Amino acid sequence: MAERQHGRAGGTVVTAGLMACVCLGASGCGGRGAAVEDPVRTLHDAADALVDAKSSKARTSMEMATGGTRVTIRGEGVYDYTRQLGRLKVLLPRDPTGRSEHRPITELLAPGALFMKNRGAGVPADKWVRVETAGLSDGNLVTGGATDPFAAAEVLRGTRSAEFVGTTDLAGTQVRHYRGTADLTVAARSASKGGRASLSAAAKGFATAVVPFDVFLDSEGRIRKIRHRFSFVNSTREGTVAVASTTLLYDFGALADVRLPAERDIYAGRIAEE
Repeated sequence: MAERQHGRAGGTVVTAGLMACVCLGASGCGGRGAAVEDPVRTLHDAADALVDAKSSKARTSMEMATGGTRVTIRGEGVYDYTRQLGRLKVLLPRDPTGRSEHRPITELLAPGALFMKNRGAGVPADKWVRVETAGLSDGNLVTGGATDPFAAAEVLRGTRSAEFVGTTDLAGTQVRHYRGTADLTVAARSASKGGRASLSAAAKGFATAVVPFDVFLDSEGRIRKIRHRFSFVNSTREGTVAVASTTLLYDFGALADVRLPAERDIYAGRIAEE
């Protein structure tokens, strides 16, 4: 196959070495019926494929390594991609002794805002805490303990380089595995109106705007699994903290009736550290 280059807006250039041959109805590459795929362009479109799917269930996992300690936070819930609204129940890890168990945090994800219940000492049990995500240094890609599933997809709009790794089975579904890096600054410029400010904040707040990722797409181009590796500067000690955020999406079309709290149900007082 002769080498070709595909120019894209913003100066992105993909060489043939970063292109995969996807065979349609054939067991091998080449010949009639084979198509040449541009992985970068495919990943730029992954967020739009989720909007077409309308909704899904989601599981999240966030691993943070600092000071020789590894902490994992897990979440599970649903997401409505047409309205960019999600609901997750997030489980915090036990304390270092393993004795103290935290209450699950309910999180509502919305464009520009994160709502949390059971978050922070002194907050009444029936009240929500609202956080403006554009004001967070990571745009809420890390702060909430779970990356907003649609934000995770929109990071791929900033894909600068990517390669097709191969096909594999993921929970009974054949998926295509891609690996690459995305630029949060580029992603913010191409993001939806609701996600632009948060991704811009993350581009400025992380130690680097370049985010390595692995992503698995099904036959309809929908994300089934995505893993980002973020890094940010630790404010209490020198060096950076590495965070691996994994999002699993499944049961597309599932009911995702997410309703944001009324203004009277949002706590406006001071939040103490637990």
